[in-house]
Amino acid sequence: MPRRMEPLTSDLVEDLPSACVGCAFWESRERLPRHCGAKCDVELSRGWIDYVQAQWGDCGRAAIEDGVVLGFVKYAPPGYLPQAEYFPASPPSDDAVFLACMHLVDEARHLGLGKLLLHAALRDLYLRGERAVEAYGFSGPSADLPVISAEFLSDSGFVVERSHPEFPLMRLKLKSLATLTENVEAVLQGLHVPLRVHKRVTAPYANSEC
Repeated sequence: MPRRMEPLTSDLVEDLPSACVGCAFWESRERLPRHCGAKCDVELSRGWIDYVQAQWGDCGRAAIEDGVVLGFVKYAPPGYLPQAEYFPASPPSDDAVFLACMHLVDEARHLGLGKLLLHAALRDLYLRGERAVEAYGFSGPSADLPVISAEFLSDSGFVVERSHPEFPLMRLKLKSLATLTENVEAVLQGLHVPLRVHKRVTAPYANSEC
């Protein structure tokens, strides 16, 4: 089956990269430690996606091959992501969609999939009439953090909206992009992912903690 880019839906929650299965960091209202899996709740994660889709529209994109999620990106207006209020450069701007997180399976890292996922997200938002996107960056390795690398965001055209030594708030104006009509699906087919990721059988959660 060819690779494809699809909206992030609630039925994909248990097929996400292993560290992200049921992660409800951004959706949680209580202040949490800033690491992936600080709170895990599969039902909360599913319910959040369904609620945001019903109220606002698609809230992410996922790259899929043979039923396996190679990577995904999650986004929504900041009011739907209460954890964003607890970062030192908060709050995100009301006129921007907040790009919460992006994660890939290990086999798909450093091959261009992250750039393609971001492109798919930006194209979706641009076609829906959104004006800007914001995200918290991190200046060091961000594999275990629920944020995106500041270097990656900067290379993708984001600029610092509100500075902070660890977690700057970064912003991209969508009207400044000239390549949002690129065929994402065609580029996705051309990525050279060296290993086929085996589909996991996810055990049911016994409680809401990772």
